[in-house]
Amino acid sequence: MRSLGEYSRICEQIKLPDTTTTLGTLAYDSSCLSRPARIRGREPLQVSRDAPGETPSRQGWRGWSRHAMHHETTETNRGRKNSLSMRNIFLSIEFYKRECQTASCFFLRLVGHQIRNKERRTRTKAMSKILITLALMCANLQAQVTVPSIDADAEQSVSSFTEPANPVIEWNRTLLVIVRTPGAQPPTIHSTRSFAILHAAMYDAVNNIDGSFSPYLVRLSNISRQASEPAAADQAAHDVLVALYPAFQATLDGELQQDLAQIPEGQDKTDGVTVGEAVAVHILAFRKDDGANAAPPPFTAENEAGDYQLTPPNFAPADFTQWPAVTPFALARADEFRTSPPPQLASDEYARMFNEVKSLGMLDSTTRTPEQTLIGKFWNGNIQDFWNEIAQTAAARHNLSLPQSARLLALLNISLADTTIGFFEAKYKYRFWRPVTAIRLADDDGDPRTKPAANWLPLSTKTAPDPSYPGAHSAISFAGAEVLKAYFGDRFAFDVTSESSQGVTRHFNTFSAAAQEAGLSRIYAGQHFRTDHIAGRRLGQQVAESVVDTMLLPR
Repeated sequence: MRSLGEYSRICEQIKLPDTTTTLGTLAYDSSCLSRPARIRGREPLQVSRDAPGETPSRQGWRGWSRHAMHHETTETNRGRKNSLSMRNIFLSIEFYKRECQTASCFFLRLVGHQIRNKERRTRTKAMSKILITLALMCANLQAQVTVPSIDADAEQSVSSFTEPANPVIEWNRTLLVIVRTPGAQPPTIHSTRSFAILHAAMYDAVNNIDGSFSPYLVRLSNISRQASEPAAADQAAHDVLVALYPAFQATLDGELQQDLAQIPEGQDKTDGVTVGEAVAVHILAFRKDDGANAAPPPFTAENEAGDYQLTPPNFAPADFTQWPAVTPFALARADEFRTSPPPQLASDEYARMFNEVKSLGMLDSTTRTPEQTLIGKFWNGNIQDFWNEIAQTAAARHNLSLPQSARLLALLNISLADTTIGFFEAKYKYRFWRPVTAIRLADDDGDPRTKPAANWLPLSTKTAPDPSYPGAHSAISFAGAEVLKAYFGDRFAFDVTSESSQGVTRHFNTFSAAAQEAGLSRIYAGQHFRTDHIAGRRLGQQVAESVVDTMLLPR
């Protein structure tokens, strides 16, 4: 029986076919930058090159790098275990089997199968035993080597493997690690912008090679269909994140080198890198003056009942006051789907929602159930992070290809970014007070049905420092659910974990159910009125529907 080391040496001798092509010189002209075509009625940016185009070929050998790699995908360690080179070969087997059946001159054919552990349903066990049949073909000669079993030490190593993620998911996880690092995210820049820029760049980089969908912004001419899509995605993601988070350059450089090292050297790889670089340059230039970096104007509170006031106990300054003026990624303007005004203070609706949150959202509430308390704490975090992780799960479970994954994450994060711009526009338009202020100052609202509670505090003690209406969690969650429903349908069983509630897992059977719970959690947490939830839900759905119906469409 051969050892894993012997098979590694055999596999290291395998040379993949090298398809050579010349990408040519890309010409950059920042004056040509324009909004996406649907916004201004103009074609996406086109960039020419000198060399003529190559004959299109859908996947080809450029798929090698992602089918043949292993990744550690925990939030704290995304490094690859390069020493486990055999895993790279094992994961390539099914891909090469398909490719070699269609090629007339390839000298390599790998055939294999996997026996999966019966307990693979549990999240703590991955694949168990892997049996490999390795065949080398050259002309009419064929030699076969069979591995009937794997020794105990090797089996222990193989059983610890996890399924590899594609570069879109990898770099999404990298950005999640960055934004969760204390002090990494600039306090006046909303992280949804970073996710949208990252995934717009990765999408356009991949799509310029694959060409299955309409571009977001950048259309390069005469791109070889043999160019490496993974290399393009990796390079575009790296360049965007280095520009947005320069303090992480050393780490990002290392990750890029690890990624590119797993792609065979050659013209296809070079072309892919060049495409990624070009797209990143133009996406970053397009967003450079979008208003996000403007100094936030100071917020001046009014003294009228119903007006937003800085909230106890910390009275934090109002945040993201400049965000209503940020240029949307897809919408024509920030107020395109502005919600109707919040209810009048003298209305029955206001009295009902006031008393609901006063009772359920109080720090030491006796009417909130243990389940509602858990929900209120579970979703207390950056809601966009939850939905990116849910999308990762859905993409992996549905085995999306690289172009499909790039499109999904781009649609999701463009929708979330524009939803964020939209709800901040509405928040600072209506300037509606938060529950903690409304309950403490209830004597000022003129309604005898609303009684004040001078020391009332929400479940989370502190309140998010921006006006209440519409609700951000609801808007983001329903925008995210709408995109995922459009891609997969609503029914999908999945688990969600939380940074705020370590060790707690919530299970859902539909995307809508997760969105609904996330929205209602803010009532249980004492952060929002029910009308905030309803308005946010409507806003998020409308933004996402508009993005999905008009952007990145199949050709």
